[in-house]
Parts: sequence; structure tokens; C-alpha cells
Amino acid sequence: MPRVLRIINRFNLGGPTYNAAYLSRYMPPEFETLLVGGEKDDTEDSSEFIVKNLGLNPVIIPEMKREIDLKNDYEAYRKMVNIIRDFKPDIVHTHASKAGTIGRLAAANMNVPAIVHTFHGHVFHSYFGKMKTVMYKNIERNLARRSSTIIAISEKQKTELCLVHRICKPDKIKVIPLGFDLSRFNENKDEKRKVFRDRYKLTDDEIAIGIIGRIVPVKNHKLFLEATKEVLQKTNQKLRFFIIGDGEDRLRVEAMATELQLDFADATISDAIKPLTFTSWIKEIDVALAGLDIVALTSLNEGTPVSLIEAQAANKPIVTTNVGGIENVVIEGVTALLSHSKTDASQFAAQLLELTESVEKRYEMARVGWDHVKNKFHYTRLVRDMTELYYELLDPVYNSVGTDPREA
Repeated sequence: MPRVLRIINRFNLGGPTYNAAYLSRYMPPEFETLLVGGEKDDTEDSSEFIVKNLGLNPVIIPEMKREIDLKNDYEAYRKMVNIIRDFKPDIVHTHASKAGTIGRLAAANMNVPAIVHTFHGHVFHSYFGKMKTVMYKNIERNLARRSSTIIAISEKQKTELCLVHRICKPDKIKVIPLGFDLSRFNENKDEKRKVFRDRYKLTDDEIAIGIIGRIVPVKNHKLFLEATKEVLQKTNQKLRFFIIGDGEDRLRVEAMATELQLDFADATISDAIKPLTFTSWIKEIDVALAGLDIVALTSLNEGTPVSLIEAQAANKPIVTTNVGGIENVVIEGVTALLSHSKTDASQFAAQLLELTESVEKRYEMARVGWDHVKNKFHYTRLVRDMTELYYELLDPVYNSVGTDPREA
């Protein structure tokens, strides 16, 4: 029975947690998987309910935190070495940067037969200054040499990793898109829509536009706010805007809204009806998506944005910046309008206006979403692709010892 040690940065809401959880739960029965992760940041909402609902009991390493801290990082590495020594994995598969660093170093030093790393995004632009970015690139190049395979979650990301940032050669990278259980986004939508719209006192003739995700600099909420201001000035439609999520940049984004003279409410402390509402985290995101009419994303950098996959599963039209792997997730002009600037609020506002002014356009774009994502991003496809990769990596090991669990 092949043993897989799966390591994730931390259990926060987002694609990496779902990806690691589904792979840990649904791999074929001949695989034994141990899931390990760090703790979420204080500014994030926990997603441990995701793994618990799947019957998983992950090992938590509190010292494995997002920020660099030599003392914590060394303690996390030491604990990882002990886990590898006890579990004796055939494959160590890491997800995202901190887990990828600590996990791959420990696996390489413990001579694990196969080491796999998934880039769920990267920090090679729009996160840090030039010197720090160069440092991270050099670290990733070194870690790539210690890895058996690197997984990119989109063709665009593979191109960036190989040709733009030169992390490793193309033949070391395999593209395996994320996978999710998307069925809940296409079920009971009328009932869920009513729940959301009653909660936020939305009338039937109001168009709800929402951006979903962490409130952090890379998500570029400034562009969303500037476009919101312009749209409100140029339309006669009844509109409400929602920022769904929370994070370290929350107060700064609220200050931006105030500077732009956007009247807003904090739904955690007030039921006031304002043009802009900060909802904080909503765990039942299928309910939120059912209640929205348009989904926006303004990121400076993305891997595979889960919010856009889920928006399409819920049959919602999208307006988004064209960054990272987004063009591999949506169909430009069919399920989403893509803004090719990360700073031009007028361009983004014009695309929002195109949808707010035409119910027919919204309907035409929305109706295609579910058919586009239901198979391409389903977890069964993810599990199938990963199973094939694992056996491909383990075949040389089986050949050397003369055993193969597929024949047992």
C-alpha cells in the first residue's frame, strides 16, 4: 500500500484546502494518506470544517506559519522529519509555498522516493519588492531540483513558472487543474437566493455585485472600489456591492472606501442598507453566490481562483482582471469579461456596466457556466489525474523491489 504524506500551508478557506482535502479523502483505497498542515492566520477564517466533514483528522503543526520565522520554521522542519520517520511515506506531496519549503527539505533529507509540489499560486510578482522576490525565486529553483515533479494548476501557470520565472524546465512540470465538489452551487438556487437577499435586505429589482476572497493587497480591492464608485455615478440601475471575506487589509480598504465617499456598512455589526457592504466571511458561499447577480475579481496575481470556478458553477456572469491562470478557468466573452489592465478602473467599470445594463447579457453569460466547469474542475477528475501521476512516479520503485499494489 503506497503511503502519501500530504502537506498544506494552513487550513484556511480557499482552493489549496479543498484540493488537499479531496485528494486525502478520495484517492483509491490502496493509497494510505496522512494530511498535515499549519494553523490559519488570525485574520483568516478557519476551513477545518472542510476536512472534518470529510472524516479527516489532520496533524497540525502550529509552528508552520506563513511568515518567515527561523525559530518556528526550524521547529516545523524538525516535526516534519519526525513525521516522515514514523509514517515512512512513498510520496511526499506539498501544497503552496511554506509547506513546499519545509516539506520538500525534510523529504529530500529523509530520502523519500518521490517528492511532488503543487503551486496553487506564486509570489514572484505583486507580493514583495525586487530583492525578496529574487530570494524566493532562488529558493524555489533549489527546491525544484529536489522535487520529482512540479504540478501547475493551469497551462498559463506552467508557462510562467518555466519561461518567465525559470523555476524549472517544462518537462518537470505536469498540469493538473484543481478539482471540487461543485454540485451544491447548482442545487436549490432559488431557496438559497432568497436566504441571502433576505439577510441583506435586497429587493427583487436590485442587482447585487460581489467580490469574494481574502482582503489582502494582492486581491487589489482598490480597483474594485474605484470601479464601484464610477458605476454608481453612471447608472440608473439599483445596485448593491458586496465585499465577501476578510483579512489583514480590511481597515485600509475601509479607509479607501471612505476616501472615495462610498457609503458602506459592516454587516457583522449593522443591518444598515448601504451601496457597499462588508460581510466578512460567509462559509455557505453557495448561498452567497445564489444571491449575487455578478461576481467580480480584481486580483494582481492568481493561480486558479476558486471564486470564479464556483461562480460559474452557480451560473453567475463574471468581470475579472486577466492575470495568472484566469484565462484557463473562464471563457472570455462567454462566461466572463476580462479586463486586461490591473489599474484601469474605468475599463473595469465599463465591463460591469455592460452587465448591469443588460439582463439579457447577464443571462447569456450565466447559462454557460455550469456546463463549462462541471467536469473540468470536478474532484473525481483531479483524483484520477493524481492517481496516474503517483503510479508513474512509483513505477521505478516497484520495479526495483518487484512489487506493485495494483496487482495485489
